[in-house]
Amino acid sequence: MSDKLELVDYQSQAAAWPSNGKVILAQFDAEQIVVYQAFNAVTAKYAVEHQRLGGPRYSLNRMSWVKPNFLWMMYRCGWLEKDDEQARVLAIRIDRTFFDELLETAVASSWRSSKFTTQEDWKRALESSEVRLQWDPDHDPSGAKVDRRAIQLGLRGGMLRRFVNEATRSIEDISEVIERERAHRDELARLRVPREQVYEVRSESARSNLGLD
Repeated sequence: MSDKLELVDYQSQAAAWPSNGKVILAQFDAEQIVVYQAFNAVTAKYAVEHQRLGGPRYSLNRMSWVKPNFLWMMYRCGWLEKDDEQARVLAIRIDRTFFDELLETAVASSWRSSKFTTQEDWKRALESSEVRLQWDPDHDPSGAKVDRRAIQLGLRGGMLRRFVNEATRSIEDISEVIERERAHRDELARLRVPREQVYEVRSESARSNLGLD
């Protein structure tokens, strides 16, 4: 996978995406997958310069959420018009084997969305888990909800340390791309977004864990 995000025409790509259901949309190849995170300018600068997350304003002691879906990230950060703590967006390339492990071990943030038959079992699993799972409404470029659900994963503890120190292969600040393309949020014929396709989860245990069965 190139260290530069691959952009394509939004309309032709969106026509091929599923319109509903739980879907992992991402840019990936046989070995790596891109996930997005938004940070303040200080943390983003450190990450690009050192090609790893860290610096004076980054903490490994709190949960950190990663999102493989670009448009959900745009909704979350308001296309970089929201606040200073989400002033920059990083495209972080990580090992697919690690991403697949996250899918296998994640515990849903709510009991009713989980695979557990009792609330007590879910609570115990959630307390011990280092990976949290949420399926949220996906959004179109204007920010409107669509029927499709997008995934985000919260990492903490050992999994977060592995994400930072072992699984990350490269980090790109894509803020200039976002600032250029957000002018076309309502002019979709000119909008270009990262190339993303459906990430097929082949592991039966992971599919069950994610509620894809």
